[in-house]
Amino acid sequence: MLPPKQHGIIPLTKAIDHYFELALYLLVLTGFATLATTGGLDLPSIILVGTAFAIRGYLLAKRRQFTISDNWTTPLSILYFVFFAADYFLFSRSFLPATIHLALFGVVVRMFSLRRERDHITLAILAFLMVLASAVLTVDSTFLFCFATFMMMAVGTFVLMEMRRSGHVANIHARHSNDDHEHRHLAFALARIAPALMLMILIFGGALFFIMPRRSAAGYLGAYSLGPDLSSGFSDRVQLGKIGTIQLSNAVVMHIQVDGDNLGGSDLHWRGVALADFDGKTWSNPKEQFFLRHQANSFLVPRTNGPLQPHTSSLREHVIHYRVLMEPIGTNVFFLAPWARSISGDYRLVAGDSSGAVYDFDSQHPIARYEADSDITPTPPAELRAAGRNYPPQLATYLRLPPLDPRVPQLAEKITSAATNDFDKAAAVENYLRTRFGYTLELPQTAVKDPIANFLFERKQGHCEYFASSMAVLLRSLGIPARVVNGFRSDEFNDLTGNYVVRAKNAHSWVEAYFPNYGWQTFDPTPAGYSGTPQGWSRLALYVDAMSSFWRDWIVSYDTSHQYTLGQAAFSGTRGLLENARKWARDHYASMLKWAQRSQDRVEHSPKRWAILAVALAGTILLLGNLRRVARLVHEKWLRAYPERSPEQAAAMWYRRMARALERQGMEKPASQTPQEFLRQIEDTRLREPVARFTAVYESARFGNSADDAQRLPELYEEVELATRGR
Repeated sequence: MLPPKQHGIIPLTKAIDHYFELALYLLVLTGFATLATTGGLDLPSIILVGTAFAIRGYLLAKRRQFTISDNWTTPLSILYFVFFAADYFLFSRSFLPATIHLALFGVVVRMFSLRRERDHITLAILAFLMVLASAVLTVDSTFLFCFATFMMMAVGTFVLMEMRRSGHVANIHARHSNDDHEHRHLAFALARIAPALMLMILIFGGALFFIMPRRSAAGYLGAYSLGPDLSSGFSDRVQLGKIGTIQLSNAVVMHIQVDGDNLGGSDLHWRGVALADFDGKTWSNPKEQFFLRHQANSFLVPRTNGPLQPHTSSLREHVIHYRVLMEPIGTNVFFLAPWARSISGDYRLVAGDSSGAVYDFDSQHPIARYEADSDITPTPPAELRAAGRNYPPQLATYLRLPPLDPRVPQLAEKITSAATNDFDKAAAVENYLRTRFGYTLELPQTAVKDPIANFLFERKQGHCEYFASSMAVLLRSLGIPARVVNGFRSDEFNDLTGNYVVRAKNAHSWVEAYFPNYGWQTFDPTPAGYSGTPQGWSRLALYVDAMSSFWRDWIVSYDTSHQYTLGQAAFSGTRGLLENARKWARDHYASMLKWAQRSQDRVEHSPKRWAILAVALAGTILLLGNLRRVARLVHEKWLRAYPERSPEQAAAMWYRRMARALERQGMEKPASQTPQEFLRQIEDTRLREPVARFTAVYESARFGNSADDAQRLPELYEEVELATRGR
């Protein structure tokens, strides 16, 4: 709805004021929406501030004014600063959330107390501060879209702010149209220019982002862990049931790309920590960590799964190389395929332990990206069956058991009664748990005294940690060294990026049993599930994951290594183009030479025909070179024929022609002069009168969009030209 007319003229300043208030409101609303989408804003703040925005939007739509008086603004601000202290010490107990609440209070108060120019500027600054706080609270790709929208609103707001300021301080106001729809052109023009300027800003800013020197972003990412549950699930002490808590989350933990695997055919366990001591409820592991040796830009991981005798294995080694892009989950554990040989990345100190776990000890570089090599060669069951029981003395830790329910060892003997060797016993226990028990993420409602006995004889369902713990206890009761391993297992494959997608719900526990001369071997008693590659509409999630993966890898984690990769790719690509162009020229040189000779023969035998073609070609080139001038002449001819269809453009054209006619008489109009100022400089009264009539009609057509006056301009131009001839 536009402002009312005043004496037949629409006040443009009021229209600009209205558009400016609307644009400023959208700017602040976008800033608040950006902050809300981070997930770091509490629900009461979202509800209260959202309600204030809804009220402000309703008042703008109804063009009603509601302003808090200065008598209330100052006391409210003082009272909130008192509340800020209480918020910091009692409620939020953190500086950043308390400060964000303060900024939101300032936004609400300032939004309903706009009087002066500085109030509008303050509100715009507060909107920017909300976006800045969002950048601190999130690294999600959604922020990019919110930020782009905010920039688009900012462009429109500051353009209107400058137009509003200029309109208020101007001494001479422009004439305005009587057409109610004329002022809508302003909104349409802003709707066109704001996205264009936003895209230019993004392109220029993106170029600077990729070119400017970088440093590792891992330290910054350390603040965005997915929660304490994930961290505690992969420490040296894990309470039974912790993995089940982690599995309730669908958040992405890491992306893994295995060289040569483009179809998602790998089925690997990604080892985190191996736990040896069990007290009936909690698994733990003594800290026996040591720093890994650094060699050739990678850390060497010692073989910890036991000695392999070369003459006993009939299989060749199968070593894979893979890259891991890990989300910040608050743990310093590297997740590796068994068995890791080396690991590389931007880390200065890496440690390992006797169980094969690898840890990041570089406090300045939390785990984000790393590459590794692992030997995943399987051991044939026939060789494991003949392994015997010659265990080293240090494996006594993996045989210790807490006081057990008498039914547990009895069950172990019953399950393995038909087995004659340790491998078949372990396989029998694995198969028994897989086929006789159910999988569920529901945890017991009340704590039980003996979780293992409760799982095996009463509940008979649970998640992977109960399966793995039960198998380890059953194997130890049979005299087979065993331990529980916590990590991840996922077969969800994104064929768009060639990455395995590992989520928190893929956190997994399994068992490793020891066989002399062959080391630790993997057993997984948990019933198998399947994710695989999504099909149908579910493939939309793959595109979202691919975009998020690109954002995480090339935007959030962008560092010097990425710059080096881009530089190498650009250099290789440029060199490849030059080489291809040179090769193409060499390959086609002979044919081009023959074509030139044939062309020369044709010209010599048909000179007239080729002369005509040359003239036509020259004319075409001349026409293209003057295409802009030709287009202008055609447009002017159309305006002379139909001035009523575009009065403003027709008026501008006829005024240019009139000015050129006067210029030929020695009266040049400077570009800085208005038509009225130029008119007053004409001393010849016989010439000034027709020019005055022409100028009055021109202004009416040019600024009033009058079609009738535009049609009168050719006649008035003839009068001016006739007057110039009489001089």
